Amino acid sequence: MASVRGSMFRRAAVALAMSAASSIAMAQPAPVMAPPLFSSANAPAITNFYNSRQGAPLWFRAGVSPTAALKLVELLRRASTEGVKADPQLAAAVEAAIAKAGTGNAAAVNEADRLVSNAWVAYVQALRAPTPGMIYGDPAVRYTPQRPELVIGLAGRAPSLADHIEQVAAVNPLYRALRDAALTDPLLTSGPDAGKLAANLDRVRSLPQTGRYIVVDAAAARLWMFENGQAVDSMKVVVGTPETPTPMVASMIHYTTLNPYWHVPNNLLLKTVAPGVLKQGKGYLKSRGYEVVSAWSNDAEIISPDTVDWKAVAAGKTEIKVRQLPGGTNSMGKMKFAFANGEGIFLHDTPNKEKFDLSNRAVSNGCIRLEDAPRLARFMMGNDPKMASTEPDQHLRLPQGMPVYVTYLTAQPTNGKVTFVNDVYGLDRSVASRVATVSQSAAPAHAGN
Repeated sequence: MASVRGSMFRRAAVALAMSAASSIAMAQPAPVMAPPLFSSANAPAITNFYNSRQGAPLWFRAGVSPTAALKLVELLRRASTEGVKADPQLAAAVEAAIAKAGTGNAAAVNEADRLVSNAWVAYVQALRAPTPGMIYGDPAVRYTPQRPELVIGLAGRAPSLADHIEQVAAVNPLYRALRDAALTDPLLTSGPDAGKLAANLDRVRSLPQTGRYIVVDAAAARLWMFENGQAVDSMKVVVGTPETPTPMVASMIHYTTLNPYWHVPNNLLLKTVAPGVLKQGKGYLKSRGYEVVSAWSNDAEIISPDTVDWKAVAAGKTEIKVRQLPGGTNSMGKMKFAFANGEGIFLHDTPNKEKFDLSNRAVSNGCIRLEDAPRLARFMMGNDPKMASTEPDQHLRLPQGMPVYVTYLTAQPTNGKVTFVNDVYGLDRSVASRVATVSQSAAPAHAGN
């Protein structure tokens, strides 16, 4: 059996070496050394994994073609295209491991197998690193480091290791579509747009591989509803201006709020409300349904505007809370969808529909206005939400929490090609081509208009 396996691995290694225009000695391969970037961080997990298998190899099992290991070499070679800057020694080390396993020597096979496992764990940890700048607002979607024992354990339990490698590397359907479209265009993988492409792939990594969720793309000013990883509906949205950009957020929507109050942000209080009162008097508040309150709660005390020093408010010397009552002029429209993010960002209806006809819909103060809020509510709730009364701020809990991902995609997969939209927030101009680094130490978690 050793001779059969040796022959199989030799053929694979020869083909791999020829495709890479490299020469790998087949008869007596040099010792396979781990690249310098390998630390000892993952070593205990790798050791425990092989101990649980009584040392049995995973990648170079007897009688099995090294298809998965060859696939890993391919992934490592193109990693920089995806913004995962793998040290070239990683691919070379896996190539050498394939050659060494081809000798059929049990000790050589075991050594090579562990090195490839090390490389796979390092690659997955980099591929699944958090998106820079993403706010992870809810524990259900918060980023957690890819623990080495989980990465290698899943590989060990996979019915087909090669299929598992392919599935993990795909990340999610949108990521795969963008990546595969980019790989057909050499200018995108090595030209001036390579950094932009890598940054967009990094932003889209946070999306799930399957399930039901919502994606808001601030760059395109659109919202998509996904089921099983496929977009099933879409609508226009209005997002923040370059001065008040909508941030990237991963969170959960747990309820719909009908007949909502609008809590006026402090910057608008200083910019609009206080100057309006100074110019038009207290009638300015009444005509727009504004009231001064003691707190952001339904049982808050109503404060007389006559007791407020509006000049001090306009100057930023006095802080007050102002909310807008539900009604036809309320900026939230008939419903809103809150989600934890720490930035006061949420999705909401709007009485002003004319902004959806604009080609540039980056005109809000950061929150996300919906073209058709009732349609989104039906997607999340399975039916039309109904108010129990005329009371403000009626919270209707969703049947189950709905993940929401607010991202920024200036690169889009379109009919197998990559198209670019306007970089309205200027995020791409400061992007470096390297957005993730393969290492064996897990990245720290991010905490989380």
